[in-house]
Amino acid sequence: MPDRFSDILVVDLLGGIGDLVIVLPVIHALAAAHPAATLRVVTHEPGADLLRGDPAVAGVRVPAHSRDGAARAAVAAALAERRPDLAVTTTRYGGIPDLLRDSGARCVTDLWRGPPPDELVGDRYLRILRDEGLLPPSTVDPLPRLRLHPRERAEGARLLATLLGPTRRRPVLLVPEAGMAVKLWPERRWKELAAILAGLGIPVATVPPAPHAFAASPQDRTLAPAHAITHGRGSAAPGAAAADAGAAAVLPRVGLRVLAAVFAEVARRGGVVVGGDTGPLRIAAAAGARTVALFGPTLASRYGLGGPGATHLQGLPGCPHRRPAAITTQVCWWHADCPLTRPPPAGTLLPAAAPTGSAAPRTDTASARPAGNAAPTGSAGLSGGAAPARATGRSAAPGGTTEPACMVDISAEAVAEAVVRSLAAPGRPA
Repeated sequence: MPDRFSDILVVDLLGGIGDLVIVLPVIHALAAAHPAATLRVVTHEPGADLLRGDPAVAGVRVPAHSRDGAARAAVAAALAERRPDLAVTTTRYGGIPDLLRDSGARCVTDLWRGPPPDELVGDRYLRILRDEGLLPPSTVDPLPRLRLHPRERAEGARLLATLLGPTRRRPVLLVPEAGMAVKLWPERRWKELAAILAGLGIPVATVPPAPHAFAASPQDRTLAPAHAITHGRGSAAPGAAAADAGAAAVLPRVGLRVLAAVFAEVARRGGVVVGGDTGPLRIAAAAGARTVALFGPTLASRYGLGGPGATHLQGLPGCPHRRPAAITTQVCWWHADCPLTRPPPAGTLLPAAAPTGSAAPRTDTASARPAGNAAPTGSAGLSGGAAPARATGRSAAPGGTTEPACMVDISAEAVAEAVVRSLAAPGRPA
């Protein structure tokens, strides 16, 4: 390649842990293609922890706070620290592309240009950079990979052994939570799945709420206590211990990197991680684990995990409201306000209503911004143009009365069947 760079700046401020995991192949490919360059990244906590200790990354800068202008200020600070020769950004809000162009660096500021609905987002990123002459036409690994230290892997192995005991059977880890209400699989379905797997004698454990429950400070990047998934005995209250003999084991409070190490141990044991289209499930895949991913509002052909170890289950594949190339403009996206949903069964624990002030952002222009700009969570930024919206957690439609029909469409039996097939597959994913 004719161009040689001494400093490369990658900006990913879309807001979700999963968004950053999707960018990992770009980071690693740029570092491999330009080995003499110093590569820095501007991104959000807590995902930034995944890059600390990565030998391809020389430095990580994060916004100083969650108020308006913090993301742009973090990029400006990175530019002031050292002017890059090359700047690549997934993020188009807040004038960030103009800021990068004004620095004089060679810039790739639109990795979302003309996206087809059937090309994985990460593959699209890499193809654009190849077309720009910034990556070689071959030898690029398209799969996200997490770089874990042996000490972290040992801690992950210890935690999983403590959680499951001296079993030799391949384990299954369930990730029930999501950073956005529209991606939540109904709680009753998780209970049904746990009961089916337990009935087959499969060791089952649950990951506590994530990613929105991660703390952002370096001193306390931990997971909040879990809602236990029980086998037909109801759900434990938030923070309650899963001491009931019928409850799935619950992973203790851990940081993101240790969580990745637990997933890596699941991979080593030939186990499977099950979850929605969320950051933790993408971490599991990047740590080498087989995954069964539940896709509802997002289309697996565009947002899937990729690789031979991933199984995708798509709810309502023909949903007329899905917009795979512009998901943040879907009617359901910000408040799980599904126009196709049926009322949930009587007695179902419903999500709380969205907090006042967490209105959805405008998405008609690349500079669209939300009503607030609190600490980002989930995968709210996956269209690139809008700033991350304030987290809605378990918020649903105003009044909190709906479940996304696309998630309800996925049965526990179908998920259990996919898990069993994945557990029986020979070898380990690449």
